[in-house]
Amino acid sequence: MSMPSPRVLSVIPPMTQLNTPYPSTAYITGFLRSRGMDAVQEDLALALVLTLFSAQGLGRVRTAIEQIPADQRQPVLQQFLDRFEQYERTIDPTIAFLQGRDPTLANRIATRQFLPEGPRFQSLDVYLAEDGGDPLAWAFGALGMQDRARHLATLYLNDVADVLRWGVDPRFEFVRYAESLAQSQPTFEPLAQALSEPLNLVDQTLVELTLEAVQKHQPTVVLLSVPFPGAVYSAFRIAQAIKAHAPHIVTGLGGGFVNTELRELSEPRVFDFFDYVTLDAGERPLLALLEHLQGKRSQQRLVRTFIREPQTRQVRYLNWAEPDIAFAEVGTPTWDGLPLKRYLSLLDMLNPMHRLWSDGRWNKLTVAHGCYWKKCSFCDVSLDYISRYEGASATVLVDRIEAIVKETGNTGFHFVDEAAPPKALKALSAELQQRKVSISWWGNIRFEKSFTPDLCQQLADSGCIAISGGLEVASDRLLKLMKKGVSVEQVARVTRAFSDAGILVHAYLMYGFPTQTVQDTVDALEYVRQLFEAGCIQSGFFHRFACTVHSPVGKNPEEYGVTLQPLPPVSFAKNDIGFIDPTGVDHDALGQALKKALYNYMHGIGLEEDVCSWFSMPVPRTKVHRRFIERALVSCHGSNVV
Repeated sequence: MSMPSPRVLSVIPPMTQLNTPYPSTAYITGFLRSRGMDAVQEDLALALVLTLFSAQGLGRVRTAIEQIPADQRQPVLQQFLDRFEQYERTIDPTIAFLQGRDPTLANRIATRQFLPEGPRFQSLDVYLAEDGGDPLAWAFGALGMQDRARHLATLYLNDVADVLRWGVDPRFEFVRYAESLAQSQPTFEPLAQALSEPLNLVDQTLVELTLEAVQKHQPTVVLLSVPFPGAVYSAFRIAQAIKAHAPHIVTGLGGGFVNTELRELSEPRVFDFFDYVTLDAGERPLLALLEHLQGKRSQQRLVRTFIREPQTRQVRYLNWAEPDIAFAEVGTPTWDGLPLKRYLSLLDMLNPMHRLWSDGRWNKLTVAHGCYWKKCSFCDVSLDYISRYEGASATVLVDRIEAIVKETGNTGFHFVDEAAPPKALKALSAELQQRKVSISWWGNIRFEKSFTPDLCQQLADSGCIAISGGLEVASDRLLKLMKKGVSVEQVARVTRAFSDAGILVHAYLMYGFPTQTVQDTVDALEYVRQLFEAGCIQSGFFHRFACTVHSPVGKNPEEYGVTLQPLPPVSFAKNDIGFIDPTGVDHDALGQALKKALYNYMHGIGLEEDVCSWFSMPVPRTKVHRRFIERALVSCHGSNVV
């Protein structure tokens, strides 16, 4: 097969984000266009939600629910049917409001007389009972009408999502859609079974949108970028629709999920949906593939690409030795073709730092490829997206920033690096200031001592509004075991420097790390409490540690005091691996308390309470001095803490 001039359509499958485009297609499209190729893109994740969450879409949802016998309907479904006219009347205006097209609707939404209120609003009633007045006053005060309304509108959308999940598709989620079908699934069977079932309303809508996109763009190649397990099922549904209606179109699969979990792929049925599956940074494999399709390169010279041999139907991995495209030469991402004015600015978390992930449309950009540290024992340091570190000059980065601002009209940037290097951020800030480029930006860093108060202030002056970083388990013993390269004292000083510069700080936290004891967990929560109390951090999130086969813990478990559980034969996804920790701690039970405490800390509640009070079971008292963080800040030479 030979294509004289391929037309490439890159697709974002459901579900990724609703407030801003996931950047993978923007990078691929920008790269291909920089090489003079015909490339376009579509966000079917957003399109699916906007189609279902419309007056017409809700009408189809009602029809589906009415097929369920009344005595088998969940209460949330009956409530939806009883108040359908109100849902039908309010959905389109609410979507327009969340898209920023009708800001004056905030006044009606904020009255709580406009939107139908389902179970998701019950949390507000709890605040009302405790406060005795306006349940949102503690968060928004007398002002903040737009934010108040967006929070209520987000609760309303979550109610409708619950209706879809209970009445149409039990896998439906805004983020983790059908995640369990793909995440660390050793065989393709669960996904194959789901894909063989009759189409439900969500499936049918996605198929219709897929065929509309194919008709619109007339591609010869369709690329599906799958960053998370929650986008895998829909990516296969999209490819299934293309193969059924336009089998001449070449389909390719790539993205973060593939790079992490499908490295040992041997399941031939995957290739009933996709002709090619590529690993790691996509530019070089894609160039090789397009040259192959044009007859300019033999199949043997494909790069990091899985295929299925037509005669034997066996999966084969091809990896012609060829260097990757340098990060400085991948071109500027483009959002051309994506409906930037139709994304939804949601407000599900009231914390001002935490809300950045779902609120506002951010231009996503990378300062450098990979991680300059690449030592953390819980991280996939053996994989390309971490291990191959490459940067670009500040001049190149600001050139990209200026081009993106000109194209999108948006000056907000989210730097999506694993950990943005301090030197690169310093140079970038200086270049932004020298060229008088005004943007707002935030991103992920390591809490290392290079971030001095002076550098933090420079970053703030260049437009930095927030940063996130890994504190993980706040324990010097465990931080050392993790090879994190920081201490609790150091994190306190660095985060305080950011906060003093007016930059919001989010801490990634972890529980359940190998050899972590109950005492470690209680002490870690006390450190976290003190960091909030001292104003060092404003937001955080506790993740349950998961051992992956690509991490140092997964590769050398004996160094971390654990024993890995054997995996079944793998022909599809391989990533998480179970382990036996001799401490025998019930981390799941402890995790509930950690998350509850953190949620309250983010809202300024319970900071004076003994951390033991958050746990439902007896736990040892903390061994951390109650003024540890305060003393660490005062003892910092040159600190302005008094």
